[in-house]
Amino acid sequence: MKTCINSEIGKLEGVIIHSPGSEVENMTPENAERALYSDILNLSIASKEYAQLAGVLQKITQVFEVKKMLQDVLGNNMAKMQLLQEICNHEGISGMEEQLAEKPAAQLADLLIEGLILERNNLTNYLSHEKFLMRPLHNLFFTRDSAMGMNGNMLIGRMANPVRERETMIVEAIFSHHPAFETSTLNPIKPLHGMPVDTKATLEGGDFQVIRNDIFVIGTGVRTSTQGIDFIIENIKKENKGVHHIVVQELPSTPESFIHLDMVFTCLNTDACMVYEPVVYGLSRYKTISIRIDNGKVQINEQPNIPEALKKLGIDLKPITCGGKKDPWTQEREQWHSGANFFAFAPGKIIGYERNVNTLEELNKNGFEIIRALDVIKGKVNVNDYQKCAVTIAGSELARGGGGARCMTMPVRRAEVKW
Repeated sequence: MKTCINSEIGKLEGVIIHSPGSEVENMTPENAERALYSDILNLSIASKEYAQLAGVLQKITQVFEVKKMLQDVLGNNMAKMQLLQEICNHEGISGMEEQLAEKPAAQLADLLIEGLILERNNLTNYLSHEKFLMRPLHNLFFTRDSAMGMNGNMLIGRMANPVRERETMIVEAIFSHHPAFETSTLNPIKPLHGMPVDTKATLEGGDFQVIRNDIFVIGTGVRTSTQGIDFIIENIKKENKGVHHIVVQELPSTPESFIHLDMVFTCLNTDACMVYEPVVYGLSRYKTISIRIDNGKVQINEQPNIPEALKKLGIDLKPITCGGKKDPWTQEREQWHSGANFFAFAPGKIIGYERNVNTLEELNKNGFEIIRALDVIKGKVNVNDYQKCAVTIAGSELARGGGGARCMTMPVRRAEVKW
């Protein structure tokens, strides 16, 4: 499959997911904050809810699982040693590559995801308060952040928190070595064209949205730095393939539900978007900035808000309000539970949590038929029978992890969109 992401809404032709496993349960209240969680998830319930998302995706597109692809890559000895060296250097356990490499691919894949238990074989280890020598990847089921499609390239994330950096190493190894994909990767810590490495550059997929092949909307805040966006600007300048536009949205640093752009703004169709009004339209100090890149020249100016900036570029999106229009309390409550975090699998066809009833009511008022994931999975409902629909998945437990359907999906190929 040749990777190609030219929009947020084109018909989905391939997506990467990771079904949560024991790495989610390897957590205590003490380390939950370090793992970027506000609570501990019940894996048995979260898995059932996640199965609804995976089941819908399997009905509509080709689905790739991270763990299975990692196993395949680890079967390639050169790729395995390269990945293990990178991971061991990062984890501060250099010299363990050979010992890890002796393990079968399936077992090694489990260890790289679920964590490596610390052996109490010396005094330092015996007295350590850590359970793991290599910590579990608690956030891996949020596959969106570790890499993002940017037209024909896959842009490798640079995580703001070191606890997630192994995710990007695994995903880059998959794109570089797995036979399922044909792509080229861009990595802020491995820049091309002789660009210097900026240690302040961070970039996560939750902040990165491709509206059209020449228009990107990017959030900047606690997870994606301005230096990370500068990396994208420099790559566009070097490619020198016509005029490109970037709309940058500053994001609040608190509360944690605002960590990514897709928690306050997502694209739903060629004519509609989901917005959390207090951030996108509220009178605040958070700026919306328009950047035009043309033949190596960069022009920057401020805009009133994201929809207005996109309208000036020929993309006219009607805003639909997260939480409905009843009151700001309802909006705030549903935004906290990823009410704006929708994933489009075709123009006007989206997936989100069923718990956000006021958001769904607002979508229904705007022509979206609300259908249950279980009905799609069981074949009672066919998404192709609808022009616009919102497929709802259970999210009583998953939402507590701090993300929604868009967070849990990494599209690798979409069909072209007729704007």
